[in-house]
Amino acid sequence: LSMDAASCIGCGACVATCKNGSAMLFVSAKFSQLALLPQGQVETYERVQKMVARMDELGFGNCSNTYACMAECPKGISVTNIARMNRQFLAAKIAEPLKK
Repeated sequence: LSMDAASCIGCGACVATCKNGSAMLFVSAKFSQLALLPQGQVETYERVQKMVARMDELGFGNCSNTYACMAECPKGISVTNIARMNRQFLAAKIAEPLKK
């Protein structure tokens, strides 16, 4: 699975085809590539929060589940990466108060 996510070439076709201008497929592929490896799991919560914050800061839209990004992706990156990133983001937000 990590290697599937790693096949993203960063072409931006997913962002260009999305009616919301969402970069979630691109960002989630980069997130999943690291999160699925044992070495990357240590920083998962911090990484997902920073990546989502940066995406928001740059003004990218949210995913509306039309899957146009997946259909357009020349490498066939799956939207399951978006679900993985969303789950980890929620888990990070839940765990955040426990660290304090």
